[in-house]
Amino acid sequence: MTRRVSMIILAIALAGLMGFGAWTVLLKPSDLPPDGFSRGNGRIEADLIDISPRLAGRIAEIRVREGDRVSKGDVLVVMDTAELRAQLARAEAAVESAHAAVGVASAQVDEAEARLALAESEATRTERLASRDITSQANLDIKRTEVSVAEAGLAAAHATLRSRERSVDAEAAARDEIAARIADATLHAEGAGRVLYRLAQPGEIIGAGGNILTLASLEDVYMEFFLPAADAPRVVIGDEARIVADIMPDRAMPAQVMFVSPQAQFTPKQVETLTERENLMFRIRVRVPPELVEARADQVKTGVRGVVWVRLADPDGHLPSWPVGLTPPLIDLPATAGADTP
Repeated sequence: MTRRVSMIILAIALAGLMGFGAWTVLLKPSDLPPDGFSRGNGRIEADLIDISPRLAGRIAEIRVREGDRVSKGDVLVVMDTAELRAQLARAEAAVESAHAAVGVASAQVDEAEARLALAESEATRTERLASRDITSQANLDIKRTEVSVAEAGLAAAHATLRSRERSVDAEAAARDEIAARIADATLHAEGAGRVLYRLAQPGEIIGAGGNILTLASLEDVYMEFFLPAADAPRVVIGDEARIVADIMPDRAMPAQVMFVSPQAQFTPKQVETLTERENLMFRIRVRVPPELVEARADQVKTGVRGVVWVRLADPDGHLPSWPVGLTPPLIDLPATAGADTP
């Protein structure tokens, strides 16, 4: 009897132990964020910029290679402009010719004004003579007609002058257009970045808009992640955030919440638990401060995965204080903390 009771007690103890183990593994919440905080998985990203010529042409020079860091204003690619420079020389000659034509038209205006002045003077003298019956009325009519002809000639000379001046403007515009094409043939970096791909080589002919280089912009480095509908509305745009990269699990990077999607969507493939997959999620973007990117530009790598921590506002709009281990900039986290635990 005593042995049987002992067996029953042992069985109950084993069942209790197995039940506790199952609850610990399957049911007990583990590694949950503290109250007032939420997190999501994501990866470091940056906007990609394609470097392309506006016009088709031959590549004369590429001054960067894959992996090179570039700054705003750096020359990246130079297209061949021999044909354009010949067109520019012809356009400049046309402008000079148009200026010369303006000079001729201006001289014609001076000549027409002199003819008109002479005709008016002769008409005045003839009118005085006709008033004293010294000359005929027919002669007076002729002088008056000559004045009208001279006036018409002056008007025509002014019209010709205006036409020649507009020709100068047209030729100058054509010259400036060619000069703009030559300027566009030198491709510059519009901001800080790093060369990811070099897709062509000097000597190749590239169509208009054809990609020569692809840059990763270092002016807007960010991470996107997803939060459930219960947490996303409590995230404040403009608030601080923290990024813990997988490659640096003991360090936290400061960031700023830049975007919270106004529309819910199904859980993206990054989220792995079945429970989260059944919920609608909101896309959120946090941006790494540009000054931090600039200071550590050589260490910035797109595609690095990590965890983003954000604060959740309470109903009164108050935000909790950051735990010591998630205080920026880039300080060591507690020895017991990892990428998923502050």
